[in-house]
Amino acid sequence: MAWFHLARVKVNWTALLILAHFTYLLIGAVIFQILEREAESNNRNHFQLEKLHFLANYTCLDGPALEKFVQVILYAWEKGVNPSGNSTNPSNWDFSSSFFFAGTVVTTIGYGNLSPSTVSGQVFCVFYALCGIPLNLAFLKQMGKCLTIHLGRLETGMVAVVPHKKAVEALAVSLFFITGSLLFLVIPPLLFSYVEGWTFGEAFYFAFITLSTIGFGDYVVGTDPGKEYISLYRCLAGIWIIFALAWLALILNMGVRIMENLVILTHPGFKKHKEEDEDVSSSKLEVTSKI
Repeated sequence: MAWFHLARVKVNWTALLILAHFTYLLIGAVIFQILEREAESNNRNHFQLEKLHFLANYTCLDGPALEKFVQVILYAWEKGVNPSGNSTNPSNWDFSSSFFFAGTVVTTIGYGNLSPSTVSGQVFCVFYALCGIPLNLAFLKQMGKCLTIHLGRLETGMVAVVPHKKAVEALAVSLFFITGSLLFLVIPPLLFSYVEGWTFGEAFYFAFITLSTIGFGDYVVGTDPGKEYISLYRCLAGIWIIFALAWLALILNMGVRIMENLVILTHPGFKKHKEEDEDVSSSKLEVTSKI
């Protein structure tokens, strides 16, 4: 009877999670469609009007010639070449930009605005990612452990001031979250908005989309041909990404633990089932090690 109850809790929780996940996707799809579809239609119509005005002003061109020129521009953009400006634009593959690109590969951000165009570069990118992604995960895991140790020391130091353990944990996590948010989600967007000429909202959007490894590529630092950047600008941005990802990973782990605690409070049988799963896993590991 107890086993049936635990199985029912497990099935109900799994079904609820699946339902919540796909419901969340459906809600997002509907809202994005409502917010973006009309703007896309307006932009498309505006572009068509601009083409008609261009043809009216330059009668030496015809429609097919303009379409061919547009294809050339799109091809250049796909190859990572900014069609505005001239051949004196800064290289996309100087050391700073290459370092930034390497960081986006191993972190799986992949903005999509720049990619290897040579066969040798594409082959190297595959093997570089195969080795770099596990290395980056190991690095983030180790950084998470270090941050957890510092968080534990912070809690230990605060116990002498606040005797209540739960209050100390909540206060330490809050300080950790606020400090990390300032270092990784507030100050960098302020700098990006100043250097790139973005609004703070656009810079914060870029920071979040980057650190969540979504990486749309609509906003990327250091790509404006009309600006002169310091040589290490994109290198520093790459280093910011690495350490901010470690902080964000720890925050997400804390969020998962909070959700698990909430589930245990609402479904007491879930804790027992989880402990049984952990015991089974540890037993399997012991058997495997003996073999």
